[in-house]
Amino acid sequence: MRTLLVAIILLALGAWGEAWGQASYVGTIGTLPIELALDDYSGGEVDGAYLYKKFGTPIVLHGTATKGKMELVESDGRGKATGRFSMPAFATGHQTVTGTWQNLITGQKLPLALTQQFTLSSNQESAASRELLQASALKTCYFKVVLSGSESIGSVRLYEKKTGRLVQELKVADCELRGLRSVSVGDFNFDGLEDFAVFQQSFAGPNTASLYFLYDPARKRYVESGFGGVSLEFDAKTRRVYETNSCCAGSSVQKFTYKIVRNRMVLVEQHCLRWNEKTQALVERKPSECQ
Repeated sequence: MRTLLVAIILLALGAWGEAWGQASYVGTIGTLPIELALDDYSGGEVDGAYLYKKFGTPIVLHGTATKGKMELVESDGRGKATGRFSMPAFATGHQTVTGTWQNLITGQKLPLALTQQFTLSSNQESAASRELLQASALKTCYFKVVLSGSESIGSVRLYEKKTGRLVQELKVADCELRGLRSVSVGDFNFDGLEDFAVFQQSFAGPNTASLYFLYDPARKRYVESGFGGVSLEFDAKTRRVYETNSCCAGSSVQKFTYKIVRNRMVLVEQHCLRWNEKTQALVERKPSECQ
């Protein structure tokens, strides 16, 4: 009886497509070719990003997938819903998916047809070399991460929006896959040019690390910055980089402030905070006490 019950559960998961992490599709909305990537979360929530290959700008989606039905909504920059994907018979076990896309401003509906490129789950080992579209993009390029495993990234590819041409590929090491949000965009050396970061890993507590790539206008290429630190924050207003390194359930916190000099992080300020039982608060201590 127990074996039968497990089999039924597994079949149900396969039928409804709930046991998956990321999935990638190509297809059409009406006659326009698109690419779609999805990120599944527990509770039936789904994030997505898609682009029209004619334009190459990723559009962010959010919605639900429950009982074999998926609905995703896209919004404009002000948060107003502008479009809806409806897939009444969705399952990641299906190689083809059909449905409709509706313009929520005009009411226009177009047929949606998708073909699965791949699907990933945490126990899948055959993910190497797969490309996953990213939600973030530069003004002229969009990103795809190239997987080295079901939970890791081997490189990042930049594709020109207008043509879909591969313009650069950068190898990365020790980078955990964070679904469609593995890559983020910013100005990390405060030179007014777009840079990007690749999420690297999470540590204990809130600590994280990323790899930062700076745009070199002379070479018209992106290069690894060499920036290092934990949970870095870049403040364009003060032109400073702030690092916060928490330890021991927040009882020890190191704070560092850097300025950027010739594309290098230069330490300008350092603080050590330790938990004080008497005052029930973090108090300033000597930097050596946080080592």
